Amino acid sequence: MDKVVASAARAVADIADGASVAVGGFGVCGIPSTLIAALAGTRVSGLRVVSNNCGVDDWGLGLLLRAGRIARMTSSYVGENKEFARQYLSGELEVELTPQGTLAERLRAGGSGVPAFYTPAGVGTQVEEGGLPWRYTADGAVAVASPPKETREFGGRRYLLEEAVSTDFALVRAAVADRHGNCVFHAAARNFNPLCAMAGRVTVVEAERVVEAGELPPDTVHLPGVYVDRVVAVDASLDKRVERRTVRPARTRTAAALPSAASEEK
Repeated sequence: MDKVVASAARAVADIADGASVAVGGFGVCGIPSTLIAALAGTRVSGLRVVSNNCGVDDWGLGLLLRAGRIARMTSSYVGENKEFARQYLSGELEVELTPQGTLAERLRAGGSGVPAFYTPAGVGTQVEEGGLPWRYTADGAVAVASPPKETREFGGRRYLLEEAVSTDFALVRAAVADRHGNCVFHAAARNFNPLCAMAGRVTVVEAERVVEAGELPPDTVHLPGVYVDRVVAVDASLDKRVERRTVRPARTRTAAALPSAASEEK
């Protein structure tokens, strides 16, 4: 039952060329950066990755993308990664863009043994009709396009049939995990992590803190250990980034010193 492995490199060592991998995170929040870096340190290529987006140019999945290790992405948006956009538009990368909520449910369904489900998202658009470019040729023509989706009416409203997603591996990040693989995620870093973990046939968790079995109160567990195969302890202080830092304009000294109208009336 002890699922802790000694290193990230050992945890991803059996991911082979052409493997499908679900990767948790949203932007750079909650991404399994240590496991991704370990995978980037191998020679594996042709990966088919399912993730909300593809990190940024120099971090997260962007490392694998820049090295030419990813053949296909299933994502909900391109995000801040210029190399992602360049490879897609130049025909180097196949991309299946999926509505974000649909992507989340496809992963959850894959982990729950549900083969497909109906959703209203995308009805009346190219998501339904097909023809969305999945891969371009080098000269900008569409080489591979999305197929049309089956529809059905329920209660007078049309819905699309979406297939579940399951992958060979899943890489996720947790705040705390015990040795049995039970996981707790921190705040917004929970995002796609539990869903990706459910969808992977072999799920690897990197955890900022690893505790003994029984230390986590059952009511606090976000992901049961039944979905987890390997746990790696990582140093949380080394690899957390802010995707886009924004700050509020500073108040001028003059403006800060002026009394408000309300205070003048008093």
